[in-house]
Amino acid sequence: MLIATWNVNSIRTRLAQVIDWINQVNPDILCLQETKVMDDIFPVEPFEKLGYSVEVYGQKSYNGVAIISKIKAKNVKKGFYGFTDSDQNIEIFLDQKRLISAEINGIKIINVYVPNGSSLESNKFGYKIDWLNCLASFLDDQEKKGEITCLMGDFNVAPSNLDIHDPKKYEGGIMASEVERNALSNVLKERLIDAFRIFEKNTGHWSWWDYRNNAYELNKGWRIDHIYISKELSSKLKSCVIDSLPRGNLRPSDHAPVMIDLNLNDINLDIFEDDENFLEI
Repeated sequence: MLIATWNVNSIRTRLAQVIDWINQVNPDILCLQETKVMDDIFPVEPFEKLGYSVEVYGQKSYNGVAIISKIKAKNVKKGFYGFTDSDQNIEIFLDQKRLISAEINGIKIINVYVPNGSSLESNKFGYKIDWLNCLASFLDDQEKKGEITCLMGDFNVAPSNLDIHDPKKYEGGIMASEVERNALSNVLKERLIDAFRIFEKNTGHWSWWDYRNNAYELNKGWRIDHIYISKELSSKLKSCVIDSLPRGNLRPSDHAPVMIDLNLNDINLDIFEDDENFLEI
């Protein structure tokens, strides 16, 4: 089962590239971020023609997340829906569409677009940390339900210096600060594992390159797009790769797709056999 995440930086601008990538890779689930479009004008039809169902949570010009899946998603939730932790004021997060979740093939898929934060001195930075703390509490709540989870998206955080092309230059700055890394660690705790680091322990692997200063051509990137999986899935993980080729397209997204391959043949998951879109794995 192929599960991918990709910040497309406007689905309408990058639609042809996304469809072309799907035709090449054939993912079972594709989570998109920065769709930048209202739900009622999201380009659903091209995906449906390829046999996918589409769940969206978007807004005009900014943010936006979507789940594209061969298996029709169940129990779709948008935002921190149903989250009742009295310590978290989720009202402040309602305007920005940054999280969508669903049950697919027995796995809780959570697709996030974490705020960038702008700079450590910005008010947006406080919003970022508050959002990550709310995500941590949200996952605490999910954990109580015993769900097998796959959390993915654009986290706008490099987990360690291995994930930055020039860590000394950016040390302590936005996306590399100790505050952000601690907030991300609090999200993951001991329950979720970085799928990419199961296979690759070294530096030099990026998922985002700035549009400026020929960053892609010079391979000056960051790894800020991640897929985190429950420990129960770690033995089923066949691979985790960053497909950097789409970043070389004409007018590309500044992010590359990240993808995991899970072998679910021998794990007891709810396969939704009564669903007309059931996919045999």
